[in-house]
Amino acid sequence: MSRLFAKKRDNIMAGSSGSKYYDIYLDYSIKLEHRERGNIMNLFKFELLEAIGESMSLKIAAEKCGVSYRKAWDGIRDSEKALGFPLVESSRGGSGKGTTTLTEEGKKLVEAHRALRTDFDKAIYRITKDFFHNLNEDEK
Repeated sequence: MSRLFAKKRDNIMAGSSGSKYYDIYLDYSIKLEHRERGNIMNLFKFELLEAIGESMSLKIAAEKCGVSYRKAWDGIRDSEKALGFPLVESSRGGSGKGTTTLTEEGKKLVEAHRALRTDFDKAIYRITKDFFHNLNEDEK
């Protein structure tokens, strides 16, 4: 389960206490795939971009996401290369005062993902509730 979004999402458990499905829940992921390169944007990278937008720092965003600065930077660069446009802009400053901010395209991508995730969460909630209701009908 994702680190940041886990706090924002409610899981629908498959069964009530004592049910054989009690500890089961449905989860999903949204990824952007490239025809040749495969996975170019996954939940981790969306969370990283969101954290950069909030902190204006790649270092702080990497720490918040629980990865090294190098892994965060490499992930962003790989995504930018596959997408064909920059997602972040960095400016150097004296004594560690540099900033990393989202480009307009980066902001649009984060906002679009957030809206898509909200729509998916609502639909998945309804679908999952029906699915688990049908699954547990025999236990009543």
